Amino acid sequence: MARKIHITDVALRDGHQSLLATRLRTEDMLPACEALNKAGYWSLEVWGGATFDACVRFLKEDPWERLVALRKALPDTRLQMLLRGQNLLGYRHYADDVVRAFVAKSAELGIDVFRIFDALNDERNLRTAIEATKAAGKHAQGTICYTVSPVHTMERFEDLARSLVDMGSDSVAIKDMAGLLTPSATAELVKRLKNIIEVPLFLHTHSTSGMAPMCLMKAVEAGIDHIDTALSPLAGGTSHTPTETMVVALEAAGYETGIDLDILKPAAKHLRTVRKKYAQFESDYSGVDTEVLTSQVPGGMMSNLSNQLKEQGALDKIDDVFAEIPAVRKDLGYPPLVTPTSQIVGSQAAVNVMSGKRYASVTNEVKRYLQGGYGRTPAPVDQDLLKSAIGNEEVITHRPADDLQDEMATLKAKVASLLSSGDNKAEVKDTDVLIFAMFPDLGGEYLKQRAAGTLQPEVLLDPATASAVQTGAAVSTEFKIALHGEQYDVAITGLGPKGKAERRIYLTVDGIPEEVIIETFDAVESGQTGQQRPQAGKPGHIATSMPGNVVDVLVKKGDKVEAGQALLIIEAMKMETEIRADVSGTVSEIYAKKGDRVAPAETLVAIQQD
Repeated sequence: MARKIHITDVALRDGHQSLLATRLRTEDMLPACEALNKAGYWSLEVWGGATFDACVRFLKEDPWERLVALRKALPDTRLQMLLRGQNLLGYRHYADDVVRAFVAKSAELGIDVFRIFDALNDERNLRTAIEATKAAGKHAQGTICYTVSPVHTMERFEDLARSLVDMGSDSVAIKDMAGLLTPSATAELVKRLKNIIEVPLFLHTHSTSGMAPMCLMKAVEAGIDHIDTALSPLAGGTSHTPTETMVVALEAAGYETGIDLDILKPAAKHLRTVRKKYAQFESDYSGVDTEVLTSQVPGGMMSNLSNQLKEQGALDKIDDVFAEIPAVRKDLGYPPLVTPTSQIVGSQAAVNVMSGKRYASVTNEVKRYLQGGYGRTPAPVDQDLLKSAIGNEEVITHRPADDLQDEMATLKAKVASLLSSGDNKAEVKDTDVLIFAMFPDLGGEYLKQRAAGTLQPEVLLDPATASAVQTGAAVSTEFKIALHGEQYDVAITGLGPKGKAERRIYLTVDGIPEEVIIETFDAVESGQTGQQRPQAGKPGHIATSMPGNVVDVLVKKGDKVEAGQALLIIEAMKMETEIRADVSGTVSEIYAKKGDRVAPAETLVAIQQD
């Protein structure tokens, strides 16, 4: 009897995360579900990773409602999510009670399989999530983040696999997020792990370098029984090997998959059509990219970093950022590049490139990482960087979450306060508390807008318009856009004169005249966005090295400050950076407030030197 190879399809999570910056909307997933449900998969990865963030940040969807809808549409198939251990789906460690609550609610609303990983492969950060998954009666899949470095040896991966099984993992996954596995390394790693663990072994490897199909076949030949693929419209490039390709290859080699490709055809046809709708989010890295073998940038990180740099007006620097990433990774002790460490390393590399000097500004997340706030680093970090970033502060060596007090009660009270007005006390749902827990500012604003009925998802451009924008071609003055599932005919009827701070665009929407006022690029660059800001460049004129949003202003006019003191916190590319004083003196003027959009060359705080 032919040996069965079980397949997990990741198109509805990792596929569009890797290729479309995680922008696929629930309404465009559901029509594919009937075929996916009947096709014979072992599981479907549909949630977790960056999908939670994207739902709240860009799509203005409730991620929990997405899960409920997918559970209803996929009643006969295991649903799987990617969970970042103690980080859950956010960018910091959460208290154990939040982890338990999140896992319990996810299990209740439809998740059957929890693929649980830690970006540093620190098994201490996995224990609570694994225990919570088992307590919920669900499948806990402990995960090894595969990477290549002087300290990541086969023996080290073996030790981690043993720890995962000892903690109660029902299976173990090899997560090759950057596509760094070679066929020979795959065969060796699979054989070694199969010899020491008895639970099922899974392989998740991206197509970025072009080696994924070979690695999957080598893994099967070495004894693996579970592999990840992606339905063809959302496969290839920084995503995964096409499901259809692997099914045919495996069955031709004498294996059984249980996948009916005829049943899958409607789902593939639908997703192929739908992908065109998201043309504006297409990654520039949708083909084979062997540069990953040196930069080690994983698929999801590559498309998101490209999109973030585009938003910063700095896409031309992406090659410089990719070249900087290996140096930052080495300085940080060779962390595997997977969320959140991929974002931490990538953003710091971008800061280095855009500021023109390595570590002239260090993000708060890098400081927290260096201090041990994310766990045990694979190798020692650069000591000069450590000293300059955190000074004489103590580096913690225990599990970071051990320092955290229970949070759920406090979070619930904050959400209740946020949603209440006057004497009207809002009902607080656990799912809302967990949205707020993941992203207090972003999630809080989402919850307020939802309560007010003012949620507005980002606009989807007409595919032709999106393509023209991406290639720099002339854009038609007449086009269609989709918003809230409705199509609108838009025609540009006129442009006002270009002012110093704004410009007016005259248009019609379905024949109705409208007027839009936009800030000009010159205004953003010169600090005229909302208020006049003087040009930076003199000592005491404090500026940011990257465009971003002001998260907090830490000083007030008249304060005495010391050189090196933090003055503001700026959020750029999902990372927070402290903007510090370059001289000692008195704050003579503050030109930015919380929530402002700011750009380089603007003076945000002026200091009168002593």
